[in-house]
Amino acid sequence: MAASPPASQGSFRQLDRGQRKAFFAAWLGYLLDGFDFILITLILTEIADDFGLDLTQAATLVSAAFVSRWLGGLVLGAIADRYGRKPAMILAILAFSVGSGLCGFAWDYWSLFVFRAIVGIGMAGEYGSSATYVMESWPKSMRNRATGFLLSAYPIGTVLAALAYEVIVPAAGWRWLFYAGLVPIALTLYLRRALPEAAEWKSEVGDRKDVTTSSVLFSPKRRLPNAALAVVLSAALVFIFTKTGGGATPYLIALTVLCFVALAIQLAGRMWPVMIAIMVTVFCAFLYSWPIQSLLPTYLKTDLGYDAGQVSNALTWAGLGYAAGSCLAGIIGDKLGTRRAYVLGLFVSLLFVFPVFALPAGNIVLLWVLLFVMQATSQGISGLLPKYIGDHFPTRLRAAGLGFSYNVGALGGAVAPLAGAAIAEDIGSLGTALTVLAGSLTIVVALIIGFNVPARIGRALKIDSDAPALLPPERKTASGV
Repeated sequence: MAASPPASQGSFRQLDRGQRKAFFAAWLGYLLDGFDFILITLILTEIADDFGLDLTQAATLVSAAFVSRWLGGLVLGAIADRYGRKPAMILAILAFSVGSGLCGFAWDYWSLFVFRAIVGIGMAGEYGSSATYVMESWPKSMRNRATGFLLSAYPIGTVLAALAYEVIVPAAGWRWLFYAGLVPIALTLYLRRALPEAAEWKSEVGDRKDVTTSSVLFSPKRRLPNAALAVVLSAALVFIFTKTGGGATPYLIALTVLCFVALAIQLAGRMWPVMIAIMVTVFCAFLYSWPIQSLLPTYLKTDLGYDAGQVSNALTWAGLGYAAGSCLAGIIGDKLGTRRAYVLGLFVSLLFVFPVFALPAGNIVLLWVLLFVMQATSQGISGLLPKYIGDHFPTRLRAAGLGFSYNVGALGGAVAPLAGAAIAEDIGSLGTALTVLAGSLTIVVALIIGFNVPARIGRALKIDSDAPALLPPERKTASGV
């Protein structure tokens, strides 16, 4: 029998069994994460009716999970940097599964808000730990594909959630949709027994206790002050996003920013301006993507008058577009480079935003096509975001650096539904509001990434780091980046 030809660099055939298993487990966890997280957007109208909420107040329930994400990204990221990517991933899955199940037992607005915050902690940890786990298990030449293919799981999870919505909610009510979110707990038993630890983390960090984020954030001298800082920060965010801060809201926002900067300085040291720039980039990315992600079901039901089955079909095609776009982004990113592919996808997406929301009711098939392509280019290109962010941090700080900066920036996702609903109330059209937010912020993100703003800041400050994005060209070539 003739021997199989050797796998070329960048070929999927060069992945061994352990690397494939690592990817599949992380992909499955992220799929279930997407399923749990998106449930609230599908049933906002039903919850609003049950609890007597208006659209703007109901939209704050979407924000609840974003309010807690910074904490999940920081704490579970620190655990991943200290104890390994695998245990942090397992804890994250447990958190979002338990939180989702509890949502089914919510008795009023505030109980549901708290349970959604638990989901947010788990989702934040899952994003950072899964992304770093897969990236550090795969060859460097394939890491755009690693994150692109990984993030394709999230929209497939949303598709499954949309299908579950169509079947479960009309027959049994919205609470049973949340009970289904308990299913991922079973996955943690498989993960605990079957997976190896990420090779790069083992070789560069392993048992070292003096170089990780946990040794910085949770040292005896900083433990209590940082716990107090977390309490103050969490309270401020709750007051801001539930609109209960009143006249103190501007001061609460300023306090929130100062708290985040204080944590970034501890976490990243001299690199803290780079981390802040990453946060701003992600914040703007959520402002262009999450108004559509969170309010599209509401738009389809209220502005266009579609029923549950039609909404489910539309979201299915949007989710499939997101998944296909994530995979394509990974392939293009490994060929053209992360930043170049990212900017290209963002500008192409602008061609489809206006047609989606200008389309009148009744053109359901055309809507499916437009949603598929729009989400493939706008949301799908975000499959490169973990690689883009992760390149700005060294291995010993990568999980917490990626998890914290991404999930602080993800507060843009908490602002997004509120901004979309508020603009819609002013101009009388939710579709126009979503078009304005998506179009303008897409351009902002493309400019930040295109001009490589975070890395330029790092180089201007002459930061000496082995983070791939901050290496000089000759060292990037030598290290295979």
